[in-house]
Order: sequence, then structure tokens, then C-alpha cells
Amino acid sequence: MKDKPFTIASFEEFLQEKKLMACRCTQCGALWLPPRSICSSCNHDALQWVELSGKGRLAAYTVIGVGPMPMIDSGYGRDNPYCSGIVEVEEGPMISAQILGVDVANPENIKIGTSLTADYVERGSWHFLEELSKVKKTYLAFQA
Repeated sequence: MKDKPFTIASFEEFLQEKKLMACRCTQCGALWLPPRSICSSCNHDALQWVELSGKGRLAAYTVIGVGPMPMIDSGYGRDNPYCSGIVEVEEGPMISAQILGVDVANPENIKIGTSLTADYVERGSWHFLEELSKVKKTYLAFQA
């Protein structure tokens, strides 16, 4: 784990392993999710990987009926919308992800502050070449 660079590619590799990883600056203690190669607080590059608990709460959300191709290919659309939200993990940082287990047919029933747990969803990826769009990729989601 210490050898992995602080990149989105490394973050996605951890997601495939069903691990929610962030990076912590060893100089100022700031925690970054998703990771970045330089601390935005103190501009240091002294970082370390930290595994997060996967617990958090819903900070904001929207229900989407017309999404990107990977979501459409997964069966989402006007007749089957999905919820996307901002999750504040219990360690502090926030990240966007699909929110599972909420009533998308009645979005007024989705409550800010709802407790969530990290989940991992496999689906095709966004790509202009059809063959590559069918390659499965693991995405972060949160379950209510």
C-alpha cells in the first residue's frame, strides 16, 4: 500500500479491493478524499494512505433521471431514476457517490443527515469505444 502513488488510479484500485482509502498529510494532518498528490492545505507532498471506516452521513443529494451512459446501460433513466449525493464520511472529508436504498420515487422522503455505509458497485465505464465501455469497473456508492 505504501508504494501506491496518490492518484485516482490508485484510489480506483483500492475500490476494486472494496477499500475506501484517503490520504493524510503527515505535515498538517489534513485528510483528502479522493486522494491528491499534494496537500491543498499546506502544499506538502508528505502523504500516507489511510483506510476509512466507510461510515458517513448524507450531506446533499439529487435524483437523476437522465444520466451518463454507464448509468443508462445499467438500467437507469426517466422511468428508473437514481440518487447521487455528497457524503460526509465520519473521518471528515466529503465525496460524491451514488446513494442506494433511498426512495427515489419520492425524493422528498430522502433526508439530509441519513446514516450511510460504503458499498461498491460494478458496472461498465464511460468510453467512446463500445468494447471498452463494457469492461467492468468498481464504483463507490453508499447504502442507506
